[in-house]
Amino acid sequence: MNEYHAGNRVKLLQCGAEYFPALERAMDAAVHEIRLETYIFADDETGRFIVEAMKRAVRRGVDVRVTYDGFGSSAHVGALDKIMRQSGIDVAVFRPDAGWNRFRRSRLRRLHRKLVTVDARTAFVGGINIIDDLNMPPPKQPRFDYAVQVEGPLLAPIHDAMCELWTRLHPSDRAKSDATVSPFSPVSEVVGDHHAWFGFRDNVAHRRDIEREYLIAILAAKEEVLIANAYFFPGRQFRRALLRARRRGVRVRLLLQGRQEYLLQYYATRALYGMLLEAGVELYEYSPSFLHAKVAVIDGTWATVGSSNIDPFSLLLAREANVFVRNAAFASELRISLNRAIDTDSTVIYGQRWSGRPLLDRVLTWALYGVARGMMALLGYGRH
Repeated sequence: MNEYHAGNRVKLLQCGAEYFPALERAMDAAVHEIRLETYIFADDETGRFIVEAMKRAVRRGVDVRVTYDGFGSSAHVGALDKIMRQSGIDVAVFRPDAGWNRFRRSRLRRLHRKLVTVDARTAFVGGINIIDDLNMPPPKQPRFDYAVQVEGPLLAPIHDAMCELWTRLHPSDRAKSDATVSPFSPVSEVVGDHHAWFGFRDNVAHRRDIEREYLIAILAAKEEVLIANAYFFPGRQFRRALLRARRRGVRVRLLLQGRQEYLLQYYATRALYGMLLEAGVELYEYSPSFLHAKVAVIDGTWATVGSSNIDPFSLLLAREANVFVRNAAFASELRISLNRAIDTDSTVIYGQRWSGRPLLDRVLTWALYGVARGMMALLGYGRH
């Protein structure tokens, strides 16, 4: 069983409108250190807004370290990499997408987690990249996503995970003193009443941690499983857990992507609809903008917010990070937010209408589902 830390304060932040101002405030209060990891760092209004906050911190003598993914940011970071380095911000690129790296199987092992720690006193964990919420095709509506701001004992594992990755990308730091890697220890005093666990996956000791925590909660569910996930393409174990919950009489609701962002993922997910609908799972598609959330609420007491999709890339390949919370008030806040999105911004998928959709759509759905399963098999993940 994973150890949940007591005494935390976990604040829910919805979309960039709440996340980026909170991030700026924390950075402007930094005294010693800022660490940031992201999949996408974009040279747009939001990216430059955050860089300006980090530059102000550097001028105050704060040690600022940024790690971004070489594939996720390659088409977005633009001049910001050079600007950050010239401003005194230490920058690391996780698996640069260049040269022979583009042809290696390991190129799929991306840094997909979105983490920030400030002075090891406050942290941000979630699914929101450093990119403008409106940086997408029209109609322009903010991406639907979440993050959390964390204070308390949970800071220690979050900070430790970020330090470990930094020293992995900078082997020379291992030969230096611990003070060079991080000059102080995270605060551990009790600041709230949230029990929380920081779950992350890598390709060594924590390969199944996030998926396992989901499965434990779903298999123990008694009343309701509510999941909002951008790229939903679960393996057999996850699908069976949802179906078993339905057979126990648990209400299972899935809020999924309604706007086509990536052709293969969009249709592969929809190939699962028939099976889910037949089992009594309620399906909703969010369409005002891109659904980018990776969150869940179970039985009104357990919740998670993070970067991990429920698909093979997140659960089996990428570095991901989620915060799992056992607190009725927090779970209720997230559930109310998701219910609002379901009630006002989503389309219900009805079984009878789904089975009667046009032949071309059905053919395309199953063809791309076959391609997706074939790709996973080639990569050695087809049996998951």
